[in-house]
Amino acid sequence: MSTPAKNSASLWQIFGVFSKIGAFTIGGGYAMIPIIEREMLKRGWVAPEEIDDVVVLAQSAPGLLAVNMAIFAGYKIRGIKGSIAATVGAVLPSFIMILLIAMFFTAFRENSIIQRIFQGLRPVAIALILVPAVNMALKSRTKWWAWVLTAATIVAVAFLKVSAVWIILVVLACSLGIAMVREGQRK
Repeated sequence: MSTPAKNSASLWQIFGVFSKIGAFTIGGGYAMIPIIEREMLKRGWVAPEEIDDVVVLAQSAPGLLAVNMAIFAGYKIRGIKGSIAATVGAVLPSFIMILLIAMFFTAFRENSIIQRIFQGLRPVAIALILVPAVNMALKSRTKWWAWVLTAATIVAVAFLKVSAVWIILVVLACSLGIAMVREGQRK
């Protein structure tokens, strides 16, 4: 990723944008991707081709995707201070909401209206997670074998209950082997 775009936004602006994202995103980190993309592009904080870099870095780092996205996006905009502003902004609304739910949920958990609200939010969360996946797939110049690998992974994880860890390890080993063979052929 390139160096931060210094002074392109104030720390309060970064905090405000990521607070809005954190407050209105249901479904976790993957649901945040299209909103972060839209907000950052709208403000000119990153170039369109840099969004995928932020997503890939966030996914490859350990930890929560939403936090990683805020860290990398904030860094891209204003360096370490931007990372802190974006992360606090993204996490604070959720922290406050979870704290309030924990304080009052037991009193309302049997309420049929509350149960219906949560049932209604489930499909929204699923859609918010699927949208960035589909958008990334459509934007990429994916080869036919990548689509086959994607479908095989979905079948293995969702239906055959294969651990994603094994799939990642196998794909890493195969990719390393293919890269070594190709490198050997060039010499």
